[in-house]
Amino acid sequence: MKPIATSRRVAAVSLVGVTALLLSGCGSGNDSGGAVDGSVSLGFVNGSNTHFHTCLLKAVEQEGEAQDAKVYSANSKQDAGTELSNIEDMIARNVDALIVQTVNVDALEGDIAKAKSAGIPIYLTSVATSDMNDVLGAAVVDLKKVGALDAGWIDKDSAGKDVTVGVVAGAPGAASDLLVGGFKDALPKNAKVVANQPGMFNPAKAQDVAENMIQSHPDLDYAFVANEEMAFAVRKAFDAAGAKDVKIVSVNGTEEGVAAVKDGRLAATVANSAMTIGQTAVKNTVGLLDKKEGVDKISDIPLVLVTKDNLSEAPQYCPK
Repeated sequence: MKPIATSRRVAAVSLVGVTALLLSGCGSGNDSGGAVDGSVSLGFVNGSNTHFHTCLLKAVEQEGEAQDAKVYSANSKQDAGTELSNIEDMIARNVDALIVQTVNVDALEGDIAKAKSAGIPIYLTSVATSDMNDVLGAAVVDLKKVGALDAGWIDKDSAGKDVTVGVVAGAPGAASDLLVGGFKDALPKNAKVVANQPGMFNPAKAQDVAENMIQSHPDLDYAFVANEEMAFAVRKAFDAAGAKDVKIVSVNGTEEGVAAVKDGRLAATVANSAMTIGQTAVKNTVGLLDKKEGVDKISDIPLVLVTKDNLSEAPQYCPK
C-alpha cells in the first residue's frame, strides 16, 4: 500500500459516522478487477449479472482508471451470504474503501458492521437506508419515484377510465419492493392491480409469470415490469397470447429499452443511468476519502420518464 493510500484511510475513517448510505444490486463472481495500480484501492461488490449490473461494473472500472484508483470487483449473485463473504474478501485485500451494490437492504446491516469493524469506509449505490451514520456516502436512485413516474404515465394515458394493471416484480425483499411500492402508491383510483408476481429479475421466469397472468386476466390493460430485460420477455408472452394491446411500462433506460419505446414494444420506461451511478460512486468515494470540498455525501441520480415524445432526453445508460 502506498503512503498516500494510508493517509486516505485515516481521513476516511474520520468520516465514518457522519455520512450516509445506499443500496441496490447484483454482480458476477469473485473476479479481481481494476486496470490501474493507482494511489487508492477500491473494492466493488456488485449484486448480480443483469445488464444493469454489468454496465455498473464497467462504469466503476472505467471511472476508477480515470481517478487513478485500483478497483477490485466481486459478484454476489443475488445472495446476501455471498455478499458478506465478498465484503470480507475485500477487507482482507486491505482496500481503502468499499463500494457496494447490495442484493438486499436487509443485508446492509451486516455489511456496514463488518466494514466499520475493519476501519474501512463503505459507499453504497442505488438506495438509502434510514441509518445515516456509519456509511461514507451514497449515490441514490429514488426507486419509489421511479415506480411513481411509471404510474403517472398510466394515470395520464388511462384518462380516468377504469383499467386493470399487472405487476411483474423483481426479487422480493430488495430494490423491487421499493419500485413496486412506489408504483402502486401512485396509481390513480381508476387503475386496479389484479396480479402481482415476482419475475426474480430473470427473463425466463418473467415470461412464465406473464403467460399465467394473461391467461388469468385476458382483458389486462397495462403491465408494470421491474426491469427492461424482463419486460422484453413479458412482451413476447403477451404478444404470443394475442394481447398486443397491453401497454408495458418499465425501468432502466437502456439503449435497447429506449429503442423498444420508439418501436412501441414498451409504452414508457424510467431511465436511471447505470453509467452515471458508477461514475458518481467512484468520484465521490475518492473525493470523500480526500476530504475534497463540494463533494456530496449523498447524490441523487437523475431520473427521466422516457416516452415516444422525448426519446432524445434519455441519458447514456452503459459505458462504451
